[in-house]
Amino acid sequence: MSAEATNSVTPGPMPGAVSAPVTPTAPRRKARPRIDLRRLGRAALLGPAARDRLPDAISHVVEAHRAHHPEADLEPLRHAYVLAESSHRGQMRKSGEPYITHPLAVTLILAELGAETTTLTASLLHDTVEDTDVTLDQVRDQFGEEVRYLVDGVTKLEKVDYGAAAESETFRKMLVATGNDVRVMSIKLADRLHNMRTLGVMRPEKQERIAKVTRDVLIPLAERLGVQALKTELEDLVFAILHPEEYAHTRELIVRNAARADDPLAEVADEVRTVLREAGIPAEVLIRPRHFVSVHRVSRKRGRLRGSDFGRLLVLVNEDADCYGVLGELHTCMTPVVSEFKDFIAVPKFNLYQSLHTAVARENGQVVEVLIRTHQMHKVAEAGVVALGNPYAPAPEDPADGERVDPTRPGWLSRLLDWQEAASDPDHFWSTLREDLAQDREITVFRPDGGTIGLPEGATCVDAAYAQYGEDAHACIGARVNGRLATLSTVLKDGDTVQLLMGQDPASEPSREWLEHAHTPGARIAIQRWLTAHPAQAEAQRTEARQDRQAEERAAAPRPATGDASGTGAAPEQTSARPATGHVLADLTDATVRLAGCCTPVPRDEITGFSVRGGAVTVHRVECAAVARMKDAGRPEVGVRWGDTTECRVTLVAESFVRPHLLADLTEAMALEGAEIVSATVEPPTQQQVRHTYTVQLPDAAHLPALMRAMRNVAGVYDVSRAQPQTQGG
Repeated sequence: MSAEATNSVTPGPMPGAVSAPVTPTAPRRKARPRIDLRRLGRAALLGPAARDRLPDAISHVVEAHRAHHPEADLEPLRHAYVLAESSHRGQMRKSGEPYITHPLAVTLILAELGAETTTLTASLLHDTVEDTDVTLDQVRDQFGEEVRYLVDGVTKLEKVDYGAAAESETFRKMLVATGNDVRVMSIKLADRLHNMRTLGVMRPEKQERIAKVTRDVLIPLAERLGVQALKTELEDLVFAILHPEEYAHTRELIVRNAARADDPLAEVADEVRTVLREAGIPAEVLIRPRHFVSVHRVSRKRGRLRGSDFGRLLVLVNEDADCYGVLGELHTCMTPVVSEFKDFIAVPKFNLYQSLHTAVARENGQVVEVLIRTHQMHKVAEAGVVALGNPYAPAPEDPADGERVDPTRPGWLSRLLDWQEAASDPDHFWSTLREDLAQDREITVFRPDGGTIGLPEGATCVDAAYAQYGEDAHACIGARVNGRLATLSTVLKDGDTVQLLMGQDPASEPSREWLEHAHTPGARIAIQRWLTAHPAQAEAQRTEARQDRQAEERAAAPRPATGDASGTGAAPEQTSARPATGHVLADLTDATVRLAGCCTPVPRDEITGFSVRGGAVTVHRVECAAVARMKDAGRPEVGVRWGDTTECRVTLVAESFVRPHLLADLTEAMALEGAEIVSATVEPPTQQQVRHTYTVQLPDAAHLPALMRAMRNVAGVYDVSRAQPQTQGG
């Protein structure tokens, strides 16, 4: 028997608690009043009805079910009710009502959301295996394997202890039970909603504990499964228990607004109806009151509320194209608030939600928000995965295929199941999941091929890589965001275009540092899983990170005026040894010729020379900044030209992303091309990017292009160039 089950729904304050939330204006299901549990309780005491007709006690369920599924076979419902009523007979809720009223109420909630017959059948039976002598084998024999599976899943959920100590492992078990068929979670959410509606006889401390679990776990899950109708009512019930003073204030605001003589929302609704009628667009225009938590959030954001802040207009049309037709008419005939426009039809939200959002301004300054969607979109927006039917049904385009088609597993739930399988331990899974559930907003970024990736707000390129490639993202070496090179730590914004740069090494390793930039459970769990599975490499990364920090500290320390030409960390202009005079011929007889360290010219570069103290000639590339400065100073140029010798020394700058073993791979590639490294400077990393400067000796200047190509081909290196001419001359 569900521990949360207590007294029935009654108006007025809960004993020892706060008042239950009331609907701001008309109830969402105004054509069918909420079920009277006391009347159903009396009907249940009379026993099951004759086999040739449906029991009166489930007439509300049948009415709601037929509204969504006119051709549904009602025999399974009749049979399930008979079994549930007889099994629970004699059991009472804490309020003194027959226990059968609880599964009836849960089933009605799901029926009104449009759940199919199998889900409703399992909902009627969801407590029988746990609380009565009915077995899963009996359920399978009488109702089939599918119903047995759902009842078994809900039974496992009922055994979950949400206490802090058991939290991580039990929630993971709950997810496993749920994930294979999301209808299990649908029944659990409806079960929790009814128990939250009837929480009054519980002690205040138990009410608070149940409300916190509902807030932290079940409401975010309802949001991600798209079941907004359950999510919003659960939010209001939790708000009433955990924040009674703010709830009472919000309730007073709503009551006061309802007593107003004028209603700006009604006036705008009439205007919208007129505009659409004249445009010939068939549409239904409704006023959707904001629920309590929504009104509270708006009041905190805007301060004093105006009449239009207590609700939004909902425009329902028949076709997708009509949505944009409505939008065009409203923006033409009214004053649009452009900043409020969002298109969730072209880019649906991660929980299946589709709608156009806009707002229009009135002459008095009030702004009215408008939602535009088709009737089918509205059904999915309210009921989410519950509205998508039977996941075991064969695909319409290939009914004979026999493979299970599961439309009730949106991308988020599928990823969630992958995360729990990949997580190294329950606590790690739970902590990362809690972070994900706490995300209020999701952004959409675009791939270069036009596809989209849904990510939580604050996600980085690391998250995008694992969302797109899974564990293959270990090979990611960088990214381009909106066409520009970016580090993997770059935080993405809604609408960004992200091109992920992948290395070719199948043994690529993720960096431990990526954990600092990963915000999604998928990324964090994949990285942590690799680190756990490869302890030796993970330890090597830690060692390398310590060495990198020490190198950064040495690089940041003041250097002596001269440097060792063979050691790393010395500046190029200090270490450029003087090549033989055979490289360059000067017009000055017997002059010592040397190549300038500021621009390191190589054969085939256009060059010029200047006399310096001691009778030497320093050779520069003509584009070197020092050349223009010396010309301006009146220094005479000396004619120079390349000799027959092709050996050269050149300074190259490599720019790369930070990754393990990069320095070793880069120097190995240079050695394979016959380059002798004379000096090297590795600057401290900045935003996961690092700049390397190498002065190398080549036996032939013709090898330079091949050397630069080989360096660019090293994973993580995104650019290699000749050192730019410096401002200091030789």
